[in-house]
Amino acid sequence: MHDEIAWMPATDMAKEIRERRLSPVEVTQALLDRIDALNPALNAYVLVTREMALEQARRAEGALARGEALGPLHGVPVSIKDLFDVAGLPTTKGSLLYKDNIATGSEYSVQRLLDAGGIHLGKTNTPEFGFVPLTENRLFGATNNPWDLARTPGGSSGGGAAAVAAGLGPIALTSDGGGSIRIPASFCGVFGIKPTFGRVPKKPGGWSTVSHRGPTTRTVADSALAMDVICGYEPEDPFSVVDYPGSYLAEVDRGIAGMRVAWSPDLGYAHVDPVVRRTCEAAARRFADLGCEVEEATPGFPSPAADLTFFKLAASSDAAWISELPDEQRDLLDKPAHDFLRFGLRTTGVDIVRAERRRMAIWEKMRDFHRRYDLLLTPVLAVPPFPTGHEPRGLEGKDLPAYWWMPFTQPFNLTGQPAASVPCGWTDDGLPIGLHVIGRAYEDATVLRAARAFEQLQPWADRKPRLPAA
Repeated sequence: MHDEIAWMPATDMAKEIRERRLSPVEVTQALLDRIDALNPALNAYVLVTREMALEQARRAEGALARGEALGPLHGVPVSIKDLFDVAGLPTTKGSLLYKDNIATGSEYSVQRLLDAGGIHLGKTNTPEFGFVPLTENRLFGATNNPWDLARTPGGSSGGGAAAVAAGLGPIALTSDGGGSIRIPASFCGVFGIKPTFGRVPKKPGGWSTVSHRGPTTRTVADSALAMDVICGYEPEDPFSVVDYPGSYLAEVDRGIAGMRVAWSPDLGYAHVDPVVRRTCEAAARRFADLGCEVEEATPGFPSPAADLTFFKLAASSDAAWISELPDEQRDLLDKPAHDFLRFGLRTTGVDIVRAERRRMAIWEKMRDFHRRYDLLLTPVLAVPPFPTGHEPRGLEGKDLPAYWWMPFTQPFNLTGQPAASVPCGWTDDGLPIGLHVIGRAYEDATVLRAARAFEQLQPWADRKPRLPAA
């Protein structure tokens, strides 16, 4: 039964608990036991809140016995990325600088998950401050990919994606500032969605206009369920928007017949591994089987990495606070974080204004593009998962700049559109590949419907990584 619980979708789990066929304590204990067995090899969780989780589960069981009103996640375990505050628990942000930091309150989305009945299993690993697209730091070390423990899960939400992929909890609360949900979802063979900017409220902080909160799950319906809980207007968040009036979960099975879908293998500028390109193109062409009109087309904007548009906006938003740190505290930063923040300090006001103009040009290109197409499909990443510590520096004998392998994610943080990573295939050696599904702003339900329709056509959740004996 423990194995069955580990791979049960959250939607099924919530139903089984509500109908008293599963106990919240039984579910929580099964997942805690699995974490104990597998997390030493994966390093997905950096904090396991065993006693807290079991106490929440006992309270959930009591509420069932008393016939109380239940939230949509009643008794369903969740994990929280270690960038997000959970009241009374450490929020280290993967940094030696914050190793003793205890949160006094909870992130809005965290509180909404708990208020909906979610059981908090623990905090998942992240690179320092979530600054890089890998998941490793000096405080906790590297998270390993469940499909091959020698490979990276990507980042920065790699701990959450690895946990979901390994059956260590059905829902992970994650974030995406430049691809940080979609990158590890692609590398770990799970589903991850970056909702429209402002759909999920957040506390003030860095990357204020590009960072999104969202779920990582094994199934599309589980993400829709989580979005029904975490989305919605929050008056204390200046970027929060009035949410979609319906239920994402109720919408996912409506299908996408009649939609116009564009497939772009490279957005006109990317270098892509041939295996990734073939796999993603085959998946994109299958949208015709879902009743869509599919054609190859490219929006026509330049790479936002080429002139550092994205990095100027992201790094400058965090640069002010590091300038106030004494030297002994700056020395505690990992080199990637230190270098990133130093770049932000060198970015001028003129640089930022120019970057905002570039950002608007990309937004305008996508606005015009979506007048013709309902969805844009691309690969999520240019390569399959690579060995930890061996970031690819080129392709087919050609030297390429750092992070060339993630050319598809950053543009849609700049535009704020909803975008998801959908598992669409595996390499010959069993490594996952993700298809990128991008929709118009505020049409999150359409992205979920498209991902769900593809999931029904080409299921992925039954394929499980080979893990050490649990």
